[in-house]
Amino acid sequence: MEIVFIINPTAGNGAAIRKWRKFSETIDFPFEQFITRSPGHAFQIVEQLKARTRKILVIGFGGDGTMREIAAAAAGAELLFIASVPAGSGNDFARSFSCFSSTQEISRFLANPKGLLTDIGQVGVQPEQLFASSSGIGFDAAVAHAVNRSRTKLWLNKFGLGKLAYLVFVVMTLFAFKKFGLTIESSGTVYHYEDVWLATVSNQPYFGGGMKISPHSSVYDGQLELTVVHRLPRLKLLAVFGTVFSGSHTKFPEVVQFSGKHFLITVDRPVPHHVDGDDAGMADAQEPLEFYVSATQWQQAKL
Repeated sequence: MEIVFIINPTAGNGAAIRKWRKFSETIDFPFEQFITRSPGHAFQIVEQLKARTRKILVIGFGGDGTMREIAAAAAGAELLFIASVPAGSGNDFARSFSCFSSTQEISRFLANPKGLLTDIGQVGVQPEQLFASSSGIGFDAAVAHAVNRSRTKLWLNKFGLGKLAYLVFVVMTLFAFKKFGLTIESSGTVYHYEDVWLATVSNQPYFGGGMKISPHSSVYDGQLELTVVHRLPRLKLLAVFGTVFSGSHTKFPEVVQFSGKHFLITVDRPVPHHVDGDDAGMADAQEPLEFYVSATQWQQAKL
């Protein structure tokens, strides 16, 4: 089995490359390394690896964005086994998917390599985008947009406090965000909601650096979960967000959750959209967004 590391040197405001330098000194088996140069490069690297004829353990050394690219490119590839060494600021990927903390763990996997077929979500058709963790519209996407464009996150990362960036921008975005109307079609039923803060489609439980937005999500059940938060006063929304880390926000009547294989979502005005926390532009008014479980799975390294 070949071993390939894909390192994002900018993840965690440079923490990833520093962690990689220390980690690589402990490796006692042959490996290849690739350093990403720009967004989308990790996807391209994995696409090239798929042309090889031997089994490959692909280990991502970066954050959630890097791992989304790797998992998306690996969908349908039977010879690729995917894992990570968490080195970003949020690291939600590592909370539900395989990750290594040492070279000894990698060696143990190599002694008996097995894989786990894993669901991946898809939004849109032409062109489609794949998401390993979640894709959402509304308040959470507006926060993600603000976090990713701000120097505050970079500053907090310097002190190992990158996770606080999300909470800081939750408060900042709270007073500027305008709620919207939403129509959902799923399994032949149509639902209408007004005064919506967010609608998030989840493949695994976590987003936003450890917030358990969808407690019952599983990457092995062939289902996605949709969470809608609506009709909440601004200050009560803060109270709800305070319970998301434990997953107890689902007890609020203003939080609605569905499970399904397919959701068609239409908004009544343009609202921000994210894919695994990355900016995906705006969801257009009256143009439905289609979310569903991809027909192709990717393979985790079974630890």
